[in-house]
Amino acid sequence: MNSAGRLDVAVVGAGRVGPVLGAALRASGHRVTGIAARTRTSAERVEALLPGVPWVEPAQAFAADLVVLAVPDDVLGPLAAGLAPHARAGQLVVHTCGLHGTAVLEPLTAAGAMPAALHPAMTFTGTSLDLGRLRGAVVAVTVPPLLLPIADALVREWGATPVPVAEEDRPVYHAALAHGANHLVTLVAQALDAAREAVGDAAPDVLRPLLSAALEGALDSGSAALTGPVARGDAGTVAAHLRVLDERARAGTAATYAQLARVAADRAAAAGRLGPEAAVAVRAAVSEFEAGFEEGSRAARARRSEEQQDRG
Repeated sequence: MNSAGRLDVAVVGAGRVGPVLGAALRASGHRVTGIAARTRTSAERVEALLPGVPWVEPAQAFAADLVVLAVPDDVLGPLAAGLAPHARAGQLVVHTCGLHGTAVLEPLTAAGAMPAALHPAMTFTGTSLDLGRLRGAVVAVTVPPLLLPIADALVREWGATPVPVAEEDRPVYHAALAHGANHLVTLVAQALDAAREAVGDAAPDVLRPLLSAALEGALDSGSAALTGPVARGDAGTVAAHLRVLDERARAGTAATYAQLARVAADRAAAAGRLGPEAAVAVRAAVSEFEAGFEEGSRAARARRSEEQQDRG
């Protein structure tokens, strides 16, 4: 350990997250002693964030006081088990996965390491831009109670805000973030594709203020912010949207609209914003489309089967 409580830090994982957090720790006065990864394909990006930091083997990373495991969720468990022989008593091991708490680090904990799960609730580009975005971000913290002050201090050194998340709540926490952020990207991309059919390259400018207001409204008011044909009970409009999206939008867009329209109708009805008859009409419009979509899919499968038989 360096003077004044500064730590020797090593990062395992050279993707978008690890080097950024390493750079944030270095900016806080800690000494980054090494970075480890399976490949060095991102060497140029890592050098930009952590100039002069040597590449080391994962086992060598455990010579540091603090080891940051910045690897994908599915990789973390096997990695922790494989590195357990190199862990040291009193060493702090932090992982950045959203799905897992500290139980996944049990092989390292059994060797005496102190575990912490710190997940920044943000997307990473893997560039210095993330350092600014990290300041003010929220970090989900799961640690044994005795380590809470240490985890809290690390997160605040990043300029971020720690929020405790219980071990058993990590999966639903992570699912919420993935559902909101990743599926939002898919939804917006579909909307952009459809809007380009009408307004061409102006689609982003048309959608940006509407989507920004919708996001802020949803975050502030939940389902109460819902507007549009479903919330009004305009079943005919919903049916027209489904028809035109099926005809002119990219594959899958109409099906996504149908699924979300059904959920929106259920939520609006539960909140008392959509009357029973209107809710039934909207659901019927969706069901009619879905039945036709499924019939068309069956017909397409039958045609493909006949073509294969003819070729055979």
